[in-house]
Amino acid sequence: MEWVRMRYRKFGRHDFMVSALGFGCMRLPTRDGNPNSGNIDEPEAVRMIRRAIDGGVNYVDTAYPYHGGNGETVTGKALKDGYRDRVRLATKAPMWLIRNAGDFDRFLHEQLAKLQTGRIDCYLFHSLNLETWENTVLRLGLLARAEAAVRDGRIGQIGFSFHDGPEAFKRIVEGYPEWDLCQIQYNYLDVENQAGTAGLKLAASRGLAVVVMEPLLGGRLANPPDPVREILDEAPRKRTAADWALQWLWHQPEVSTVLSGMSDMQQVEDNLRSAEASGVESLEPGDLELIGRVGQAYGSMHPIPCTRCGYCMPCPHGVDIPRNFELYNDGAIHRDAGIPRFVYASIMPEAGRASSCAQCGECLEKCPQAIDIPAWMPKVHGALGEGRDTPA
Repeated sequence: MEWVRMRYRKFGRHDFMVSALGFGCMRLPTRDGNPNSGNIDEPEAVRMIRRAIDGGVNYVDTAYPYHGGNGETVTGKALKDGYRDRVRLATKAPMWLIRNAGDFDRFLHEQLAKLQTGRIDCYLFHSLNLETWENTVLRLGLLARAEAAVRDGRIGQIGFSFHDGPEAFKRIVEGYPEWDLCQIQYNYLDVENQAGTAGLKLAASRGLAVVVMEPLLGGRLANPPDPVREILDEAPRKRTAADWALQWLWHQPEVSTVLSGMSDMQQVEDNLRSAEASGVESLEPGDLELIGRVGQAYGSMHPIPCTRCGYCMPCPHGVDIPRNFELYNDGAIHRDAGIPRFVYASIMPEAGRASSCAQCGECLEKCPQAIDIPAWMPKVHGALGEGRDTPA
């Protein structure tokens, strides 16, 4: 086993130093090759999680739906034999399944049993957007339920993971002064998407620990297209594409820990070595300029020239036009529509999908890029909703 010196960072306003690298249990190794299946290769998954902890990782993240509901069970097995006491364990309440206030405690009870623990250190409301914040968390009084679980010891800290726009993020962060942490999708392509850099700084300024997910966009930033790879190859300091993306995150003092969903032992070892080399404000100006050029290169490859300015919004039929275009472009750039299709079908509200476009044309005169938005909507739905086309 290679010796690694893990780096640690402040966990928001709390008296806890968290490892720069966190273990995300969303993409554990599987026996059937399907990264999302419940057929987890348990011995290898346990070995990987324990190797990461032995390498200094002290934050492990899972969730109710991961691997068809088996992710929490395998995570619990990996944390036996003394490993549970060495980490801060995070999991999430499945917001899409909660219909009444009692469901919160029912799912929490089930998750404690699957994880074989009496306490979940960080319990997050999963995948919050403005709709679930207002119509589930607030309407059902779930914050009071979570606070009661803190008092009786079932939960240590209360947080949320997030998938929506910057205004929704601001309202959620400011809507509850006692948040302990948040989990956001963030990487050098998402500086203005979802919570974005502004959301990162807002949360950190209020003392929240900021846990970053999708640092590599599901692995796609680790395997960039040729124009991006050519830019990275120009750098005098040789790093892998994945290491560039991770170091860019760790450079920012507002980032508490970066989750990586690791699927094999080599990824664990590579990420441990990257974390060992991490540090706040560790990148040189030339490094940051290089990452800026990489971002511009990705932007130039968008088949739909949408800048997410939002002038086309609101759509009278509820379609989230910029988000649909973002997902389509993402699939085209990375030659992989798997994650965009998952987000479109499972996370994006049905009313916001391209399939809700009524072809009214009201958006046409509003778009400063002169995009034929109604003409694109059937193509977007065909690629993301029906899977019959490939984004291109």
